Amino acid sequence: MADSLEEAARAAQANAYAPYSSYRVGAALEAIDGRVFVGCNVENVSYGLTICAERSAVVRAVADGARRFRRLVVVSDSEPPASPCGACRQVLLEFGSELLVESIGPGSRRRWLLGDLLPAAFSKGTLA
Repeated sequence: MADSLEEAARAAQANAYAPYSSYRVGAALEAIDGRVFVGCNVENVSYGLTICAERSAVVRAVADGARRFRRLVVVSDSEPPASPCGACRQVLLEFGSELLVESIGPGSRRRWLLGDLLPAAFSKGTLA
């Protein structure tokens, strides 16, 4: 059964701009205060300029003043569901390693703590 965060991620996925890969992804990021920020992937003909759904949601959240997050739901058509890419993991880590990440595909779901997806990470503590 879908929860409201999953529904928000699916709605964002419908708006993904993926004319080159046809790999549409939606993300919904829940802040500690309950606000939800959505994002979708936006491809570019210069592939390196593509932005992932997860980073799109983070940028939106930060623009609205959110800095602490509880849960991220990512939906795609991948089976098994794909985890966030390395760049997204690093951006998300900026805001804490305890984020619950849930990836949902057509028939299954997977869950991780962000810190488990990015072990021995380069973090704020590295610079201290």
